[in-house]
Amino acid sequence: MTTEHPETDPAGERLRRWRLVLGGDTADGTGCALSGRDAAMDGALTALYGNNGRPGARRDRAAGLGASAPSVARWLGDVRTWFPSSVVQVMQRDAIDRLGLASLLLEPEMLEAVEADVHLVGTLLSLGKAMPETTKETARAVVRKVVEDLEKRLAGRTRATLTGALDRSARIGRPRHHDIDWNRTVAANLKHYLPEYRTVVPERLVGYARASRSVKKEVILCIDQSGSMAASVVHASVFGAVLASMRSIDTRLVVFDTSVVDLTDQLDDPVDVLFGVQLGGGTDINRALAYCQSQITRPSETVVVLISDLYEGGIRNEMLKRVAAMKAAGVQFVTLLALSDEGAPAYDREHAAALAALDTPAFACTPDLFPEVMAAAIERRPLPVPDEG
Repeated sequence: MTTEHPETDPAGERLRRWRLVLGGDTADGTGCALSGRDAAMDGALTALYGNNGRPGARRDRAAGLGASAPSVARWLGDVRTWFPSSVVQVMQRDAIDRLGLASLLLEPEMLEAVEADVHLVGTLLSLGKAMPETTKETARAVVRKVVEDLEKRLAGRTRATLTGALDRSARIGRPRHHDIDWNRTVAANLKHYLPEYRTVVPERLVGYARASRSVKKEVILCIDQSGSMAASVVHASVFGAVLASMRSIDTRLVVFDTSVVDLTDQLDDPVDVLFGVQLGGGTDINRALAYCQSQITRPSETVVVLISDLYEGGIRNEMLKRVAAMKAAGVQFVTLLALSDEGAPAYDREHAAALAALDTPAFACTPDLFPEVMAAAIERRPLPVPDEG
């Protein structure tokens, strides 16, 4: 069967699309043959999805990706040719999950062929010490590309949002003219309204201090490095580097599983932070919070951000007591179940409810919302918790 150009043969275009979806087995019923670009796209899809995820299994369609890095690298090159980047990233993740190709990422030619994204970075980090020296430089280049892309997207807005929050959090009573907060000044002096002049005579000025000189906030990012938190670890590392670049914020970054590692001294390069992370293992939130608590010197000027799915392997009651103690001392405590674009995460609902009872709602946060969350915490106003519905 020949298929005319889609613009002149809508029915033929529908058959073509169904043929690509159904995969061309004898039961697909379309009777539509593919050629050229369509045949190449079909071959790339067949290699991944034509064997029910089992390398070596045979159907009427072609065999799978095979077990060698060169064949997979060629396939990756093909899918990058025929599909948009967003689709390529999905297919890469499916190839790793369905066909067990994670070990092939340890070979440099494979890393040079992949489409770099946050999920790939998480996979590379999970390989950890298994990565040979010959691959590490290539892996760092892949990770750096993703980190730089995230920084370009997130850094400017984060700095602008938090600079404004820092200014507003440091209101003073004798501001210079250009530092006056007119909205709050008017609100504070409404009782001095003069009807005959239709104006307010302010007896007390409310203004902003200069954040760079007068305000110093302390932020502690406490990040769960269990395997399910990979994307959150990547985003949190980038945000940690951005916060650390702001002179008005003293930033500390702590990662934990059953042990606790302080990576603050590596915050000038989030790639170094990521390669200091060991994804996987257990979880001891209580131990991590104990360390964070020991680092707090000015509670009323400190924001602690716990990023965890709350599956606690440590002492639950002690964890909750630490959160309550920090809040009682004046610390602004934020609990994020995830910091990613991956949608609703799995989490321990009992622990989330217990934290909510302490006036610390636990919620998932996208990277785009994170600056607003931090700004609200710095200004000590209600957090912009997303509507779960």
